[in-house]
Amino acid sequence: MLGGAGAAALVAQRPDAFQASYDHPSIGYLTRPVNDRISQLNRDIERGEVSLAFDGTSGYLRSLLAALDVPSESQVLVFSQTSSQARLVNPRNPRAIFFHDTVSIGWVRGGSLLELAAADPRQGVIFYTLEQKPAEKPLLRRDNRCLLCHLSWDTLAVPGLLVISTFPMSDDKNAYASGVVADHRTSFDQRWGGWYVPGNALPRRHLGNVPVIRPAAELAKPAAPPPQLRSIEGQFNIDDGYPTRYSDVAAVMVLEHQTHATNLLTRLGWEARLVEYGTQTGAAPRGGSAGSEASADRVRDAARDLVDYLLFIDEAPIGRRIEGSSGFAAQFSAQGPRDTKGRSLRQLDLERRLLRFPCSYMIYSEAFDALPSVAKDAVYGRMWQILSGRETDTRYARLSVVDRQAIVEILRDTKKGLPDYFQASTR
Repeated sequence: MLGGAGAAALVAQRPDAFQASYDHPSIGYLTRPVNDRISQLNRDIERGEVSLAFDGTSGYLRSLLAALDVPSESQVLVFSQTSSQARLVNPRNPRAIFFHDTVSIGWVRGGSLLELAAADPRQGVIFYTLEQKPAEKPLLRRDNRCLLCHLSWDTLAVPGLLVISTFPMSDDKNAYASGVVADHRTSFDQRWGGWYVPGNALPRRHLGNVPVIRPAAELAKPAAPPPQLRSIEGQFNIDDGYPTRYSDVAAVMVLEHQTHATNLLTRLGWEARLVEYGTQTGAAPRGGSAGSEASADRVRDAARDLVDYLLFIDEAPIGRRIEGSSGFAAQFSAQGPRDTKGRSLRQLDLERRLLRFPCSYMIYSEAFDALPSVAKDAVYGRMWQILSGRETDTRYARLSVVDRQAIVEILRDTKKGLPDYFQASTR
């Protein structure tokens, strides 16, 4: 838990992290009702409206993917030991992760549990497990033990999601693992350590497709170019339990982007709720003075961080075409909404950058729509400052007039509640 002295230390060390405790009255992470997709599924199961089928090696996985509308094409495979069932995970038995905008599902062949995370519009990410054994009405149980890893500096001190790239480590018994939490800002030479990332075209340098643990003598030599796998055929027995035969590099890249966007949305929502609480009660939360100018500044700063991320201001350049092999890119890009010219914020680019139009589809998320008005106003105001061309800092020069105009036009056609001041700009 983050509270008292811990929260004060957090603010001092990471000013971009949430400042108070998740059990603050304005948050109530452990006590307030949730309405995420998994809690809704539980209610449907209890009412007998949905049933889950247990299926051989994969258990409830396939049935759960269907019930939650999570596409099997999203399957990505990680073999670094970075989950609660790490003892079962290795290059011959990688963990499979499936996801869409609000739900992630982790499955390990031979594991006793399915691990799930769902984004609640107000409360942030809620964690669940489902026992892998047949039952008449299998229910998913909330599991707050996941916060031991999923509430940290790297999640901005809110319950959140992580994509970890594990750096190569020696097989020496005294060696220890290290890595980086990756998102679209991370350079490609530091991404994908411990992940299978086959594709028809990949970056020249990355950390994927090779074992994390290697002989010390091998690590002492200059690093060899990474294997450019077109598929994962022959790496392990993928026909035993896995729903698809892929681990798509485009899906990994979308997941990297989406996880940090989710954490930024939660952080901003929580900061704004502290301000609302202080305004309504005159009380100050631990670690800050709600309702004060300082608290309003934290909302403004959190909004700026979110907007910069949604507009891909610090995105790492791709440098060359990236192409997956599972059909994920086509499936993802086909989703809407689309503007009157047929354009969508889900269209992938994968040559210059992740998205064809550099504005995140996460602006359509329920978490964005649930932001308190003070937060949403700050986001829209800052976004328009950039998209209108009024922001003169050179960091924002990477957004061309053409890109900015396209983003405004798409948002005007597709984003409900967009302020009227989002108009054409030629600056």
